[in-house]
Amino acid sequence: MVITRIGPLSCAKITGTLYAVLGLVIGCVVTLIALAGGFASSGEDAGLMGAIVGAGAIVVLPIMYGGIGFVFTLIGVWLYNMLAGLVGGIEMDVK
Repeated sequence: MVITRIGPLSCAKITGTLYAVLGLVIGCVVTLIALAGGFASSGEDAGLMGAIVGAGAIVVLPIMYGGIGFVFTLIGVWLYNMLAGLVGGIEMDVK
């Protein structure tokens, strides 16, 4: 079995979704760190700032990671398809 072509859009959709989930997990970690740092500081509005940064991380990071994952996978699959046409693709043994 030789893989000579991969559907760029379908592969990019899957990878973009996986990166969005990863961005959500990382956003949750950033939120916890921002909240802990905000509540630990002595400033009057530090807890509020930590909450704003944390909420922003939960919204922004999944969108950013998903978009970047989608675009770079789309480019990578396009390059693979171009090179697979030249060199013959990836050979796989499947049982």
